[in-house]
Amino acid sequence: MTDLVPIRRALISVSDKNDLIPFARGLVERGIEIISTGGTHRALTEAGLSPIAVDTLTGFPEMMDGRVKTLHPTIHGGILARRDVESHVDSMAKHDIQPIDLVCVNLYPFEQTIRQDEVTTDEAIEQIDIGGPSMVRSAAKNHDFVTVVTDPSQYDRVIGELDNNDGCTTFELRRDLATAAFARTAEYDATIAAWMSGTTAARFPSVLRLNFVGQQQLRYGENPHQAGAVYRDPDFQGPSVTSAKMISGKPLSYNNLLDAASALEIVQDLHDIDSGRFASAVIKHTNPCGAGVSDTLSGAFDLAYSGDPLAAYGGIVALSSNVDRSTAESIVAGGRFLEVVLAPSFDEDAAALLAERWKNCRLLAIGALDDRGQEGLSLRSIPGGLLAQERDTHPFSASDLRQAAGPDADDELRQAAGLAWAVVKLLKSNAICIATPERLLGAGAGQMDRVAACKLAVAKAGDLSEARSRGPVIAASDAFFPFPDGPQILIDAGVNCLIHPGGSKRDDETFALCEELGITCLLTGIRHFRH
Repeated sequence: MTDLVPIRRALISVSDKNDLIPFARGLVERGIEIISTGGTHRALTEAGLSPIAVDTLTGFPEMMDGRVKTLHPTIHGGILARRDVESHVDSMAKHDIQPIDLVCVNLYPFEQTIRQDEVTTDEAIEQIDIGGPSMVRSAAKNHDFVTVVTDPSQYDRVIGELDNNDGCTTFELRRDLATAAFARTAEYDATIAAWMSGTTAARFPSVLRLNFVGQQQLRYGENPHQAGAVYRDPDFQGPSVTSAKMISGKPLSYNNLLDAASALEIVQDLHDIDSGRFASAVIKHTNPCGAGVSDTLSGAFDLAYSGDPLAAYGGIVALSSNVDRSTAESIVAGGRFLEVVLAPSFDEDAAALLAERWKNCRLLAIGALDDRGQEGLSLRSIPGGLLAQERDTHPFSASDLRQAAGPDADDELRQAAGLAWAVVKLLKSNAICIATPERLLGAGAGQMDRVAACKLAVAKAGDLSEARSRGPVIAASDAFFPFPDGPQILIDAGVNCLIHPGGSKRDDETFALCEELGITCLLTGIRHFRH
């Protein structure tokens, strides 16, 4: 193996024809002969180039609707032969095989095909590339002598190397491109395997294939002594922080991404519960410390930020609609400091105002909230393994709440419980939150016992007399109350409606307490542990 290897012959077979013609023309201008197949050959010919057709080289026609065209010793021998092994060189001479020095292949669009609505199984299977991955893997294996190109983004680098090295590529480039090639075929195969697993009834296959694309190296992980990176799910189609557009600010950190994902989740839930109103949430350490709904976006933000202004300092804010100038003015008011503001979109003047106030604040445009995307699996690593479960996407429905005790809840009160339900779902368990129909008042999260969570929520909420004078004050629990002591603390503080899953052996004691004190008790039947 030598560092510099000249490129004399290239095989090009691409489904993605972006920048194909400039790249191919650049190769020809540097004296490189081009071999091509099917649609690529046609595109090059129409552009005035003169590629050699693969079937001319192999002596066999493309057949079986294109399933068989490059699977031939003339092709793979030219790619795989080591130029420094005498027996390989002799075999090439004996069988009239010419070396192929560059392979440019991107694969059939399987991923795009399976994302189409109502695509059939037969249509998807026909987009499973066979010859392409075979050529890519052959070229990547023999990267000592062959340059493999799998993405249009690599074209300029290859042309630049040819110009800088008198028509040769360096080993460093070939190694980098081979690494990318194997990553691409692994991603491709994993996507096919995941799709085929999904066509069966098995929710959890015997072998779990993960398909994530490296997106960014992070400065560090959760703590400075931990390295970190973020990977993107290429098949996820809903709004997400990994696909969000960065409007301004410095790169997101590991913790920023965690918090932003939680902020998006709760705002999505609030939007789904009442799409006719605007919603906002403030997240700190993945827990909601504020949430609000209003007839205006700026009003929703003000309500959310007032939930716990101390905790909100340096927090992450999510909003359910486009941020206009008025909302931006509300956000920057006072001595506030925010790490991230995410929303479906930002008006230019609103983004400029936010960037002027906090030059490092990350502004993320996440797109419309109307499509939650695929439900998929929630994955969590543990030493020696991985835990997998369905995502907790159970929707809130006011009609699903069951009256258990106390004064009857009308439709308005049942709907009002939605905000508390959305917040407690995102809090770390044991979790309690206290809220009005419009805003979070206080939350107790991550406590080892539910009584402590109740006490913390009461302490965070403060005096409830003013809130109670304007309407119901609702306390939500992510799981059942094992004893009535927690509810007693909440009721003593001024709560007049409890919402919880139910299911405790001592539920009757909690119900009796609510009956005695005139407290409405509603059961969700759904637990929302978030450890």
